[in-house]
Amino acid sequence: MARIAGVDLPKRKRVEIGLTYIYGIGRATSRKILDTVGVDVNTKTDDLTESQINDIRREIDEKYRVEGELRTQVSMNIKRLMDLGCYRGLRHRRGLPVRGQRTSTNARTRKGPRRAAVKKKGGAKKK
Repeated sequence: MARIAGVDLPKRKRVEIGLTYIYGIGRATSRKILDTVGVDVNTKTDDLTESQINDIRREIDEKYRVEGELRTQVSMNIKRLMDLGCYRGLRHRRGLPVRGQRTSTNARTRKGPRRAAVKKKGGAKKK
């Protein structure tokens, strides 16, 4: 089993898809890496040789920011926005959508589950 950047690549999948299991690598980046290293895109992860795995690992380490390092960078960017007090930082701080989406309806992913409305007891009084 190939282990790259602290992630076990899945068995019996094409290398192009297997590399996308690493945080920070998508399909396009995966293709670029494989083209640079000279590995066929359709090769299964089981069929990779040790030298190919080492080449891929070296390429990723030298040229790409992935996994923990990338997560740290993203969280630091968000923290910087929050410290600046800019609009995007305020939206992050309040847990609301950051990129201009509507909030009167929808936005449940960011806002969380609906809170039940408080209802007053009683109703219309009869005379």
